[in-house]
Amino acid sequence: MKADHIRNIAIIAHVDHGKTTLVDELLQQSGTFRDNQVIAERVMDSMDLEREKGITIKAKNTAIKWKDYTINIVDTPGHADFGAEVERVMKMVDGVLLLTDAVSGPQAQTRWVLRKALGHGLKTICVVNKIDRDTARPTWVHDKVLELFLELGADEDQFNAPFLYGSAKLGFADNKLDGPRTNMNDLFEAVISRVPPPLIEDAPFRMLVSNIDWDEYVGRMAIGRILSGDIKQGDQINVLRKDGSQLKAKIIKLKEFSGLQTNDVNSATAGDIAGLAGFEEVDIGDTLAISENAEPLPFIEIDPATVQMEFSVNDGPLAGQDGKKVTSREIRARLDRETKSNISISIHDTEESTKFLVNARGSMQIAVLLETMRREGYEVLVSRPTVLYQKINGKQCEPYEQIWIEAPEDQLGTIMQSLSNRLGKITNIEHHSAGVTVSAEIPTRGLIGFESDLVTLTSGNGVMSHMFLEYRPYKGELVTRQTGTLVSMENGNAMAYALDMLQTRGNLFISPGDSVYAGQVVGENPRRDDLPVNPAKAKHLDNMRASGSDKSIALTPPIKFSIERAIEYIANDELVEVTPNNLRFRKRILDANERRKATKRAKDISSKKS
Repeated sequence: MKADHIRNIAIIAHVDHGKTTLVDELLQQSGTFRDNQVIAERVMDSMDLEREKGITIKAKNTAIKWKDYTINIVDTPGHADFGAEVERVMKMVDGVLLLTDAVSGPQAQTRWVLRKALGHGLKTICVVNKIDRDTARPTWVHDKVLELFLELGADEDQFNAPFLYGSAKLGFADNKLDGPRTNMNDLFEAVISRVPPPLIEDAPFRMLVSNIDWDEYVGRMAIGRILSGDIKQGDQINVLRKDGSQLKAKIIKLKEFSGLQTNDVNSATAGDIAGLAGFEEVDIGDTLAISENAEPLPFIEIDPATVQMEFSVNDGPLAGQDGKKVTSREIRARLDRETKSNISISIHDTEESTKFLVNARGSMQIAVLLETMRREGYEVLVSRPTVLYQKINGKQCEPYEQIWIEAPEDQLGTIMQSLSNRLGKITNIEHHSAGVTVSAEIPTRGLIGFESDLVTLTSGNGVMSHMFLEYRPYKGELVTRQTGTLVSMENGNAMAYALDMLQTRGNLFISPGDSVYAGQVVGENPRRDDLPVNPAKAKHLDNMRASGSDKSIALTPPIKFSIERAIEYIANDELVEVTPNNLRFRKRILDANERRKATKRAKDISSKKS
């Protein structure tokens, strides 16, 4: 196929603005599926976790046919923690579909991904989605998107990007707000006319690896857009690594994308997005070339990681009872494998061979990794996320985030109070028909756990988005958790009799019959102190029976945590024990006497410093 009949585009937007649903509809209406068969909803969200959470986590490719054209589409994540997935596909495409919700308008990720796209000179097509909703305000959103273009320094051509109005759910996109609302033809035509064909170099084969896939027969598969030349099955090529080294490889399989399938092909040419297999080792950012003297292609610079967490071997009394992969060697190998396909995560060893430091974009990204690992049979201990500080001009600096919150207007006061407690500074408050939008700047450490608190504060009506801002001078101490814990003193199984007495002291995290051990956090204490308790205490039996003493025990259901909520909830002296079937909270130091000594030493050191 000639390159002038190829279009490569990415769909970018904030989380839950309808990217994946739009791809579903484009696949359906393009006739990619025979006999117009009905396809499953959100087909591009192929991971179990993506379907459960309702968000896109990994960028994925598909290709559709429209008239005589092949349109390669990359569906990208909308959550800020998975921003590296967006950054690395910018080199594969020539244009972007900027999707914006007709109610909420441009959000944090909209701003962030648009800045990246404009910086690469990509052609933009704006789609205002969900105009069928009762609270839709497409004209206001249109103006807000244009304001965003001005803020980000778009040139005249980018500023004059075409706007379409539609509903991915109902299957239409029109050039005009009062269009016929029947199909996506206007959007297909806009892609063909607005997005240029891929730029072809007159040179031997060269390709930048933008994604890594896995084939059960041939192993690692490098995916990217071929910049120049042709490649055939059986060709010998060179892998130009990012560290400057070179490897030889023989292409044993070539794949092209078609709909939701990948088809084996014998050759691929410049302009195609293709998958190549036959490598002992290849990573995202490497260059594949026929010539040994070829220049490596530049890879996009990604934004820095801002949080760090400690992963360690589960050394608790219940270790190994649940998972099959529990050794430091297995955990380290799994983390290394993650860095091969996730360029925003990095692993660092510590002095202790059983502990590793993992740097990432945010707690959601780590939570997804942990959930994936537990489903694969791993057991691991993880700490609370801590931010990565930097020394700038001799000053201790910490990362800051720009945050946007949408909530009902009557909950504005509690939101402002919570932001203030977390050292946030409110920069703008905008009242509108859907409620109120609060903009603020907040230290990243103040943001940890805030999303979960927002859900509680607003009874599930609050929505938050955020974006990395910059490093600023350290702003002082911050306490986000105002409660203490109930800590088990004994090993054993939790007894209903004991839990009945404990539930008057606070909220419980365990149920009768659960295995517990000394040092495990079994509940929440309303006061700031940690309270030692015995959840395994059995009722003392005697041969006397008193009237009313055998009443039935009524226990309040325990609080259940997701992994993301769990790692944000714990304090610095606590860990989360993640196993395939359980999430447990525990103290770093299980022995109560050792814990008291460590607390006393920490207080002594603190007093000497002051």
